[in-house]
Amino acid sequence: MHNAKILIIEDDIAIADLLSYSLTKEGFQTRSASSGATGMIELQQFQPDLLLLDWMLPDQSGLDICKKVTASCNIPILMITAKSDITDKILGLEIGADDYITKPFDLREVVARIRTILRRMEQVNQGVPNGVDQEVIRFRNIEINVNERSVKQNNQTVELTPKEYDLLMTLVRNPGRTFTRSELLDVVWGYHYAGDTRTVDTHIQRLRKKLEGTECIATVFGIGYKFKKTGD
Repeated sequence: MHNAKILIIEDDIAIADLLSYSLTKEGFQTRSASSGATGMIELQQFQPDLLLLDWMLPDQSGLDICKKVTASCNIPILMITAKSDITDKILGLEIGADDYITKPFDLREVVARIRTILRRMEQVNQGVPNGVDQEVIRFRNIEINVNERSVKQNNQTVELTPKEYDLLMTLVRNPGRTFTRSELLDVVWGYHYAGDTRTVDTHIQRLRKKLEGTECIATVFGIGYKFKKTGD
């Protein structure tokens, strides 16, 4: 995704400047903020395609920022953390982060992960089921606008996080196919997850709650999940 806009929220000025310089050289547009408060202002003004978010900020936790962003915006989040504990990483993913990278990091890895996230978003948006309009997908009382990455139920907007949307689209694009939890982690999160699979279960539960009454996401006991075709 050439010229994608990246917002960096990082209180270490040296790290923020290094990230901004390196990402600009790679063809990205960047802006930086050194606190959560200024970061939220930049988020509204800059309208980034991806958020690069430090876990520890001077005024509030990066996790709190992550919650606010996923509740109001549909953009992917790559968290930067000095925490190596797997529980903390799982928490970040469950709250809505798309990926994480641990300090100290290699700039080439940061760039690679950003490109992977943006490419995965493009891939999710490109495919739709056979025989369905290329811009709008409709099933039961749900309408998905692929270009806008928006979802409506009974003409009411359903606020989904980027991961919830990508998970829904992965299932919708493959009606009747059963995905294992590991497959969904690989497709939606973009890597083979080393921990348990509760991240997928948590996101499925949230999707079902937000799309209440549709019963379109079925559990295949002992295996994983599938999107129920009309009439199933």
